Amino acid sequence: MSSSVSTQPGEHHHAHHFSSAIAEFEACKQGMWIFLVTEVLFFSGMFLAYAVLRVFYPDMVHEAHHMLDWRLGALNTVVLLTSSLTMALAVSSAQRGNKERTVKMLAITLLCAFMFLIVKYIEYKAKWEHGTLPGHLFINEHLKLEKTPLFFSVYFVMTGIHGLHVIIGIGIIFHIMRRAARGDFSKDYFTPVEITGLYWHFVDLVWIYLFPLLYLIS
Repeated sequence: MSSSVSTQPGEHHHAHHFSSAIAEFEACKQGMWIFLVTEVLFFSGMFLAYAVLRVFYPDMVHEAHHMLDWRLGALNTVVLLTSSLTMALAVSSAQRGNKERTVKMLAITLLCAFMFLIVKYIEYKAKWEHGTLPGHLFINEHLKLEKTPLFFSVYFVMTGIHGLHVIIGIGIIFHIMRRAARGDFSKDYFTPVEITGLYWHFVDLVWIYLFPLLYLIS
């Protein structure tokens, strides 16, 4: 016997190897938390590389960070915090079986995600124009301190991989929104919405650390 979803909107039959739908939900949630732990370890290596730069080349990092536009970074912070709120509201709506509000909140979350990528594109475009690119692509003549290209290598790796997570999140949220619109979820079955919410909150949390570390260096 395999897991299946009933033809009745929002009705869900748990997989045969779970004793109940609650057990299935808890297993899925625990699996997502384990995945997020691996994500923390993944990003930890990049944060460690950043810490090494701050310790050994503080003057270079301080000078190079002025090439980042803190206003765009702040805008993206507001955008992601808003998306985190709307995602939480989407989960809450799904738990209450409110299909229309769930779809609406997921749609707003998607809009915020696209806004984030648009702002990030504007930032990357400015870096290209100013020659503040990673590694051997760095051609900016105003930043003279040694190892400056390393700062932008770390910047592009950290923000680029985070941006990739945003793109993946867009695909997942869109899929969940389509399922919500056709009535797959109810107050008795909302696991995919909540699991997606956990992922999206993690993506937002990573940016909350990236913004001050890269843009607000004192």
